[in-house]
Amino acid sequence: MLADPIVALVTPPGRSALAMIRLSGRGAFDVAARVLRPFHSEPPRTVRRVHVVHPATGARVDDALAACFPGPRSYTGEDLVELSTHGGLLVPAAAVSALAAAGARLAAPGEFSRRAFVNGKLDLLQAEATADLIDAGSPAQARSALHQLDRGLSVRLERLRAELLELEALIAYDIDFPEEDEGVVAPAKVEHAWRTARNRIAQLLLTAPEGERLREGALLVIAGRPNAGKSSLFNTLLGTERAIVTEVPGTTRDAIEAYAVLEGFPFRLVDTAGLRDSVDRVERLGIEVSRKYLAAADLVVFCEAADEGQGDGEGAGAARAAFLAACRAPVVRVRTKIDLAAAAPLPDAPPGVSVLSGAGLAELKRTLAQVAFARLLALGDVEPVITRARHRDALERALAEVDAFGAARQAGVDAAATATHLRAAVGALDDLIGVVTPDDVLDRVFASFCVGK
Repeated sequence: MLADPIVALVTPPGRSALAMIRLSGRGAFDVAARVLRPFHSEPPRTVRRVHVVHPATGARVDDALAACFPGPRSYTGEDLVELSTHGGLLVPAAAVSALAAAGARLAAPGEFSRRAFVNGKLDLLQAEATADLIDAGSPAQARSALHQLDRGLSVRLERLRAELLELEALIAYDIDFPEEDEGVVAPAKVEHAWRTARNRIAQLLLTAPEGERLREGALLVIAGRPNAGKSSLFNTLLGTERAIVTEVPGTTRDAIEAYAVLEGFPFRLVDTAGLRDSVDRVERLGIEVSRKYLAAADLVVFCEAADEGQGDGEGAGAARAAFLAACRAPVVRVRTKIDLAAAAPLPDAPPGVSVLSGAGLAELKRTLAQVAFARLLALGDVEPVITRARHRDALERALAEVDAFGAARQAGVDAAATATHLRAAVGALDDLIGVVTPDDVLDRVFASFCVGK
């Protein structure tokens, strides 16, 4: 990988009090010396006031603050300069342009973090956590990213890797020294080591569905008959008037999706067209879109309006039962408009809510978070979770190889052949941590980063 000096604005462009510019690479201090007056790289990590000038014309660009971080004791592991300028659109761009004219190259997306990874300042999981922390839109996402950035998942995987290597060493000892010490390694010892490693991998994999849901946001689809209070509930959970609400059945003709945070967890809320048989072509198209969302949902809220009375007859009850049976995702039934209900609810009626009085909404939000993220809530913020498809794929490969090792042992396959499965499992974990990672994988990982990171 190149180590030439790179530069980028690391704060969002726009009107602001300050902006931060990062310069890193071999020769970064030489580039800075052509632009910053006066420039001193010693003592390190000391903030100084400087004038920013264009190296070709000497024109003054800004008064700024600069700090130097000599490699390897810097974020990237290279010589690094962080420059704080005034904010806005013009001044930061002019300062970046001056550093580029002095010999720096504009950084590619994620290039600073990629250099930190290559120089051993971060492992690949920490680099991904850095991006996740920047993108976090809910407290739960931020906590998960911080735990991964603190090497919570990395440490767990390194222990798993060490356990597999110890198991591989047992097999190698059995092959090379079958009559040394106490003789052949006891099968029970190998069995225990194999099962321990397998169970640890399987337990981590169990967190993948909710972990990936945490990173992307749980798809929560609000469904029900027309005029069941779906759009009102959608707006209330969202905290803004996004969907049109009227007393006319069939007002919602298309699915409306929006991001919301409920009980600290991320959700993608979807308001859908009311489910009914309709002769209106546009409404029928909206209902088809609703069914597609329902098929992809992580969680469904089924609304039943309390002001419709104690049931609409056997036909409505049968339709509701058929809908609930067809849903593949967990369904939370809710009785809406309880402030308009004239009679007491039936004993088997679902919990009620009112968007006008707020009754039942806090309980509903807690229920939704518990249903969508039950495993993560049980684990708390102590145990690591799998949040990316790349993590899941690597662990699934490792588990398949560990299972193949167990099956080969049971089948009486030669020990040297069975050990190849352990080596492949270790390789899958190495790919996950980033011990040896092909450039195309790194390209995919860092392409989603912002330029200044």
